[in-house]
Amino acid sequence: MPMIPVTRSIGIDSDELDESFTRSGGAGGQHVNTTDSAVILRFDVASSPNLPEAVKNRLASLAGSRMTNDGVLVLRSEGARSQMLNRQEVRERLFDLIREATIVPKKRRPTRPSKAAKARRVDEKKGRSTVKAGRGKVRFE
Repeated sequence: MPMIPVTRSIGIDSDELDESFTRSGGAGGQHVNTTDSAVILRFDVASSPNLPEAVKNRLASLAGSRMTNDGVLVLRSEGARSQMLNRQEVRERLFDLIREATIVPKKRRPTRPSKAAKARRVDEKKGRSTVKAGRGKVRFE
């Protein structure tokens, strides 16, 4: 059970990663039809003892449709012809997602425009109004 370091404080057991292999689609000739080079990685976020609860929640929102209802994150890689390269790529994507989930977003402080900003806005609107009013038909009386 070697631990794979993701951040300084978070590591994942390699036993928690469930990898399965399948055939890739697309071009590649006979090689594609004979080798299982695509990698499907499943990581049970909900039952992982190594992730803090806050990280699990942020990871679920980041993952979106890649997360199942049971809390299992499913990632697929079939970009390379090599199974080893696809394994490395899909693991790196998982680790990047976890690293991104460790970042706590800043709270947004609601702000209001200043009186001067409101006055500038109104003055600009009045100016545009006079410009547009001057574009009408010219009347001769």
